[in-house]
Amino acid sequence: MRNRIHKLHYVLLLSSLLFLSTSARPFVLVISPDDLQDPSTYPSDDSDDPSISDWDEFGDSEANSDADLDPGSWRPIFEPDPVTDTSTDEAELVYYSGVRKMMSAVSEANPRLMEEAAAEIEAAASSGNVHAQSALGFLYGTGVTKERNRAKAFTYHYFSSNGGNMQSKMALAYTYYRQNMHDTAVKLYAELAELAVNSFLISKDSPVLEPVRVHVGTEENTEALRKSRGEEDEDFQILEYQAEKGNALAMHKIGVYYYFGLRGVRRDHAKALPWFMKAAEKGEPRSMELLGEIYVRGAGVGRNYTKALEWFKLASRQELYSAYNGMGYLFIKGYGVEKNYTKERNVPPYPTANPEAKLYFEKAAHNKEAGGHYNLGVMYLKGIGVNKDVKKACDFFILAASAGQAKAFYQLAKMFHTGVGLKKNIPMATAVYKLVAEQGPWSSLSRWALELYLKGDVGNAFLLYSRMAELGYEVAQSNAAWILDKYGEQSVCMGESGFCTDEERHQRAHSLWWQASEQGNEHAALLIGDAYYYGRGTERDYDRAAEAYMHARSQSNAQAMFNLGYMHEHGQGIPLDLHLAKRYYDQALEIDPAANLPVTLALASLWVRKNYANSFLVSLIDALPEVFPKVHEWVEDVMMEEGNAMILALFVCLLTVLYFRERQRRHAAAEAALAQQPNDLGAPMMAN
Repeated sequence: MRNRIHKLHYVLLLSSLLFLSTSARPFVLVISPDDLQDPSTYPSDDSDDPSISDWDEFGDSEANSDADLDPGSWRPIFEPDPVTDTSTDEAELVYYSGVRKMMSAVSEANPRLMEEAAAEIEAAASSGNVHAQSALGFLYGTGVTKERNRAKAFTYHYFSSNGGNMQSKMALAYTYYRQNMHDTAVKLYAELAELAVNSFLISKDSPVLEPVRVHVGTEENTEALRKSRGEEDEDFQILEYQAEKGNALAMHKIGVYYYFGLRGVRRDHAKALPWFMKAAEKGEPRSMELLGEIYVRGAGVGRNYTKALEWFKLASRQELYSAYNGMGYLFIKGYGVEKNYTKERNVPPYPTANPEAKLYFEKAAHNKEAGGHYNLGVMYLKGIGVNKDVKKACDFFILAASAGQAKAFYQLAKMFHTGVGLKKNIPMATAVYKLVAEQGPWSSLSRWALELYLKGDVGNAFLLYSRMAELGYEVAQSNAAWILDKYGEQSVCMGESGFCTDEERHQRAHSLWWQASEQGNEHAALLIGDAYYYGRGTERDYDRAAEAYMHARSQSNAQAMFNLGYMHEHGQGIPLDLHLAKRYYDQALEIDPAANLPVTLALASLWVRKNYANSFLVSLIDALPEVFPKVHEWVEDVMMEEGNAMILALFVCLLTVLYFRERQRRHAAAEAALAQQPNDLGAPMMAN
């Protein structure tokens, strides 16, 4: 089995880590035989390789709060907790006052209040508050009440990161990542990914709190937004009604929504626990498993390993195989059970854990449960209860990762980082660490931004998405850019002096779309091409427009293919080549059958250009883009008028007549000559 695996290419799709719309490419990790390290170079069983021994085995059950993992976040503003929000530090109080004023300034569209907020944040930063330094870095980076200055933004984030602010650490890591400074970025992302993993569940992967894309192309993503309205959503209310009527599955789902804060529901462990209890009493095994998790971590209840084990056992008896991971975890850590050691290994001092742990993990793995593969991978990597075998560990991590197990990706990233099990590949390690790190508690910014957007507070939603964009989240970059383009002045974009000018908005949107396009967002790449082509927010540059369209084309974007065909037809930024133009038009139609009408018209234009070069018709076709630079404006303002529609119809009729006359002439010539080569470009098929 293992030999066969090593002969294959492993294509691991992060489907559970990164839910993507059609606007962005999924991240694909390909592990080829060349990436697999020569077994002869693996550390020996009796060695104490620091790259392995420094790794945590199975983590600790201590439930670190989001406030501990993400200090200085804006959580006290959006999810206040009277128990933990008790800081008496004067600089920190001034910092949070500044952030609150910043939010109020946007809500009230009050530039003067925004200046007061920035002054308070700057005062707190000058007093040494690292979280205020992070916010100040954000203001300089986005140009809010400050002249945009990336050097100052970097400096403030650097000192804030060194002081323990995780969001500044994310911003720094992303800055290095964009500049291909992987040796530096990998260290920061490794630390952030470890913190993210520490917040995951024990027996199974946590539900991915994936940022919602508020748009699809140029339109609002109404379906995704409808499902994110939390307790106000009709589907949620129906589910709650079913739960109150005794439906165990509905009870479990309601509990999950509250426990993890899914689908726009405000996270509330106190509300989640009773629903899990009620569902478990009715025999719902997944609620039993989550109760085991809750008692292991002491999340909202007193930590109780005995109760945790009881719940895991009850769930496993109903063939919920992921519960075996929770049981194995308790045995391997000795929580609530006696921690025994065997002498299966010959070399002391490497005692092995209770063999029952391995048995439970094997039961989970045998039933194709990704967590079981992951846990066995850790056992073989560390030599816990088994002889150390890095090759086997790598196999198990690959199996778990292929099922979307986030912790397995973390271990593979470590292998790429350290060169243990996989050949060292720092760029790959950086990319995978980044994806895991983005699941950390700082991702809550997206949930708060979405809540604000759904409440109609577009300005503050834009502000939070902008903050998140700085941390490297592609969805946030896309959302922030779309809000600027869609809402214009209503986005309450704040610039260096008051509200953003049109030019500032275009430039900021351009920057955000560009960052999103770098991370695989094909719609963003298309818009960047449009910006360069039409000179929106930047100088007109056909060469760079063609480059952006090529980037979008590589992601099978039909519109980009059409645009490249047009540019080849007119020799704009790329060589004039009618053959390539036709090829791109044909490809656009293959990718998107809905493009039939524009492609047919484009092929008609191409045919006229081929057969009636330098004629009045060609001059007329070439003049259209100058008169009506935006096709949709032309359709709305010109074509929909009765008189112009008649002119267009007559023009199409003229093309049709010319086409059939030319075809008759060629058929006659072919019959006369008995051999006539067809037109290379062919004639377009007119729409029925």
